[in-house]
Amino acid sequence: MHLTQHDQKVDIVLRNQGATDLTLEISDSPEKTINAEPSTDSLEEALDQKLESSLIYSINDRPPWYLCILLGFQHYILAFGGILAIPLILAEPLCIKDNNAAKSQLISTIFFVSGLCTVLQTTFGTRLPILQGGTFTFITPTLAILALPKWRCPDASATPHLNATDSAGLFTDSDETWKPRIREIQGAILVASMLQLVLGMSGLVGMVLRFIGPLAIAPTITLIGLSLFIQAGQKSGSHWGIAALTVCLIILFSQYLSKVNVPLIAYKDKKWKVFQYPLFKLFSALFGMCGAWLICFLLTYFNALPSSPKEYGYMARTDISLKAVTSAAWFYVPYPGQWGLPTVSLSSVLGMMAGVLASTMESIGDYYACARLSGAPPPPTHAINRGIAVEGIGCILAALWGSGNGTTSYSQNIAALGITRVGSRLVLQTAGLLMIFLGLFGKFSAVFITIPDPVIGGMFLIMFGMIAAVGISNLQYVDLNSSRNLLILGFSTFSGLVLPTWFHSNPDMINTGIKELDQLIMILSTTHMFIGGFLGFVLDNTIPGSDEERGIKSWRKAVHDGTQTHSTDLSCYDLPFCTNFVQRFKLLQYFPFLPSLKSQEQVTHL
Repeated sequence: MHLTQHDQKVDIVLRNQGATDLTLEISDSPEKTINAEPSTDSLEEALDQKLESSLIYSINDRPPWYLCILLGFQHYILAFGGILAIPLILAEPLCIKDNNAAKSQLISTIFFVSGLCTVLQTTFGTRLPILQGGTFTFITPTLAILALPKWRCPDASATPHLNATDSAGLFTDSDETWKPRIREIQGAILVASMLQLVLGMSGLVGMVLRFIGPLAIAPTITLIGLSLFIQAGQKSGSHWGIAALTVCLIILFSQYLSKVNVPLIAYKDKKWKVFQYPLFKLFSALFGMCGAWLICFLLTYFNALPSSPKEYGYMARTDISLKAVTSAAWFYVPYPGQWGLPTVSLSSVLGMMAGVLASTMESIGDYYACARLSGAPPPPTHAINRGIAVEGIGCILAALWGSGNGTTSYSQNIAALGITRVGSRLVLQTAGLLMIFLGLFGKFSAVFITIPDPVIGGMFLIMFGMIAAVGISNLQYVDLNSSRNLLILGFSTFSGLVLPTWFHSNPDMINTGIKELDQLIMILSTTHMFIGGFLGFVLDNTIPGSDEERGIKSWRKAVHDGTQTHSTDLSCYDLPFCTNFVQRFKLLQYFPFLPSLKSQEQVTHL
């Protein structure tokens, strides 16, 4: 298999070194050989690679078109599970649990918008090869909003079960039930995302980050995963055996078989080339879900699963939502305002702002990791400001289109840069175009609805647990022998679980006499990540403690470690087609999101 870079041929061939040591050997001439290390086990290990010797394509390189499509589809598959999970989580609180047409349209919309935002971010944002997809930081405030008495779903027992004969006639009434709810979420995301846009365009990002440390970030992100355990339990509980099978398969492929490379053969230049590919590591979630999905299909085919909806295990059947595929349109084009005009309420907007701030903090760390893996220098101030601003624009677009969510940077796709050793911007732009294209096929999106609930539940168990673990990992920089830090961490995390649970159980306890104020208090009090993040932020900045004790110094140093890459040219962050225009008008260089002479000499330090 030959890869072309600046007219140089790079051969990837399989070499045997001893009995078991198999490595990839990359050579651009018979005399010069570079031995690449095996694929890394984690993002942290990937960041420690020597990029000078491992990158096949860096950020500005343009791989062949067929390689762009192949690697772009790989990024699409890696983000598939995270993006798909969001409409499946929102289906029940949006009251579309039995409305397969609405679920299919939501899936198409979120994939379409994620592709659109990826193209915007890689072209006009940070210009780093970073994929944008649905964010779980918006899930918690969304669930808090939909839990208000005003937006609770009608009693299911009073609604006839939608079967093959009467579902079409009831879709109109069903639309009147769920569309006002998603319009409320659209309005909240639309206005709250203005904050992210202002933070980026004004350059306030650096100022805000100066007061945020690991003790504020850890409970915020951890509670995102912990607060979703009810959804994971409900899906998994429909058949614990299938859910356990899904978990075991994902763990098998992602951990036990992660170092097993599969030999593949490619024919090029009249030669057969054998190369090793980390197939199990890259597609572990996909293989795990598809394996369990196949088992459910076989059990359904041989009628080994219950056929009555009242029997335990019925939700593991694959033919429950089969009509969703046959009735779905071949093509579905999402468009702005497809659910109607968004509605805005102050309480919903303020609750959603907690998700916006958490998403912003998460993305900035992703920018540095992506730069280091793509062969780019650390991102300068204007690139980070512009990236956050474009993420705000992406969330606004997601609200206008009605995806029910916003967009953020995906860490798993950044890790894939270190595994594939391809950091080209063009590959991620191709991935964005593929997501837009595949989002237009209605039947393709409807296929995902047939995934049984316990398979989705098993995926949730892994995914939500990983989100919680990512939040906990921020504590590696903190002095955990300090009673100050233990108090802040324990109180903020525990309160983030206790208070929302109590307020959910006692919604009538809030009665100020002002309906809007009651809703605001209810949403903020039932948003786990807001409670934990707010308490962690306040206590960490008011209780005396040194930067070393708080983990501030170690955290900032870790962001900038390993920034020696093979490229020191900041021009990769310049906006396309307007560099000369910006340099000609000196006034434009004072805008914090545009390149300036000062930014060419300095990079952002948190």
